[in-house]
Amino acid sequence: MRRVFFKTFGCRTNQFDTQVMISKLKNYEIVENEKDADIVVVNSCTVTNSADSGVRNYVNKIQRETKAKIYFTGCGAFTKGEELFKEKKVAGVFGHSEKEKIEKLIKKDNFFELGDLNHIDKTVVEQFIGKSRAFIKIQEGCDFRCSYCIIPYVRGNARSHPEDLILKQIEKLAFNGFGEFILTGTNVGSYGKDIGSSLAKLLKKISLIRGVRRVRIGSIEPIQIDDEFKEILNEPWMAKHLHIALQYTQNDMLKIMNRRNSVEEDLELFEYISQKGYAIGTDFIVGHPGENEKIFQEAVDNIKKFPLTHIHLFTYSKRDGTPAANMKESVRGDVAKKRQKIIKEIIDEKNFEFRKRKNSLQVLVESYKDGYFYGLDQYFNRIKIKSDKDLKGNWIEINEYEARKEGNFANF
Repeated sequence: MRRVFFKTFGCRTNQFDTQVMISKLKNYEIVENEKDADIVVVNSCTVTNSADSGVRNYVNKIQRETKAKIYFTGCGAFTKGEELFKEKKVAGVFGHSEKEKIEKLIKKDNFFELGDLNHIDKTVVEQFIGKSRAFIKIQEGCDFRCSYCIIPYVRGNARSHPEDLILKQIEKLAFNGFGEFILTGTNVGSYGKDIGSSLAKLLKKISLIRGVRRVRIGSIEPIQIDDEFKEILNEPWMAKHLHIALQYTQNDMLKIMNRRNSVEEDLELFEYISQKGYAIGTDFIVGHPGENEKIFQEAVDNIKKFPLTHIHLFTYSKRDGTPAANMKESVRGDVAKKRQKIIKEIIDEKNFEFRKRKNSLQVLVESYKDGYFYGLDQYFNRIKIKSDKDLKGNWIEINEYEARKEGNFANF
């Protein structure tokens, strides 16, 4: 039996797409190390030019160090696929809409099949290899056109997965022992607008499925948190953590980025959600073209007011094919790095202050390493646990723990 290794770059949506492909391979053995593989499937990310470089370097490494055949898919298929194919670096390239045909595709050589950008998966994933939490893709694509982002051009416009398929998937996974579900997609908050539904309606239906203990939501836009969504914030099955994408905390820069949010409305929303006991994360980009010292300082002053606990922090990286790539007034790399450090230190301190409040923690224990168990609580904070019991895969409640700068620690 031929052996296949999957290398997944990028976001949770890609992780889900890899599981879709794994579930479609019936006559192959899935291996955990590329050195054991006859075939390597690269599920690529193309969110920045440097992401493209990382993927290309990996393809070169596999070609250099193994005799495996390489097949190339994911978002990078649309930006780098043709180049890799022409250079004979890969045996075949296929787009998102073709991944459910993987069993047939990897029997072939020398093909380039991007497919279309209107596709919706029909596969029901029943297992997640090596995971204790299950990722559920609920939609594809994005209708936003932020200045720095290539993703709408490689994943298409926003479209929702059928509700019955999502619920069926969760039912199967819950039956197979999964209790925590992370809803993912390109723009999760747009779910339902094309099928007469909404994210809040979907969440209510998911909560009724037997075995569902906790539901997390991938990144959502501030303007997508409406009254209907606010009504479910107190539900016990909602993870007490929301990731709400700000991208910046100064209005001039938000306009340059072609964003739809404003600092004043964002702050009001974050304070409302924080009062419900939530930890709140965000995305933030420093060094975008046009970010001068005055704009950055205003952003720093503003972000200090936000009840934030987590951050996905990026220094701007030019992405060919986006409006920002042609903008003047670029920011030097060393300046962007300094600015990134300033923002990181602010949020690290806010996270520490939040953890020091000592709430009761509901933890799903995910892994064991070097004498400690590791898990995530309802606030999306990692905790390191010492215990004589085998806790892996279990849900536990922790009331006594030590909040240190580097994380939470407990004996159980």
